[in-house]
Amino acid sequence: MQLSSRNLHRDIAYFYLGLIISFALSGIFLNHRQLWHPQRYISTVEKMTLKSTMPKAEEINEAFIQEFAKKEGIQDRFRRFRIEKDVLKISYVNTDVEVNLKTGEAKKETYKTTPILGQMTKLHLDTSQWWIYYSDIFGIAMLVIAITGMFIAKGKYSFAARGWKLALLGVIFPLIFLFLLS
Repeated sequence: MQLSSRNLHRDIAYFYLGLIISFALSGIFLNHRQLWHPQRYISTVEKMTLKSTMPKAEEINEAFIQEFAKKEGIQDRFRRFRIEKDVLKISYVNTDVEVNLKTGEAKKETYKTTPILGQMTKLHLDTSQWWIYYSDIFGIAMLVIAITGMFIAKGKYSFAARGWKLALLGVIFPLIFLFLLS
């Protein structure tokens, strides 16, 4: 079997088809994450009034947050907290809690991973060592697909006759966004 640009292009594209589709879809959804969160959705919303007295904002620390989680039965990994205008906002991996420090009224939202899409978006964010290497190989494969794609068409549709113009536009367009619009 002869190894040509066409064969190399085709075979690498076949091998990475699932990952290309997954990255494309999850990338589109991540671009719009300010409208909705593609990785997770709100599973439950619980409003509650806390019986215990809330401390002053300056007295709240991680030790208080840990005790709060125990009292409220939150068995989730703590991420961070902040206080905005007398509202304590606590973020856990799968739970968010907002507590009005003056009234003791609180809201607890629990999240679940969006099926399929949640896992696909994690591919963009995963930093495990094996995934970084695999992603690097994928990046090289995308370069090979792009380069071999330049040599597939012949004649008036070839890269030399016509493709370079489209490729140039494809480079200029993101540069416009990068330098002029951002």
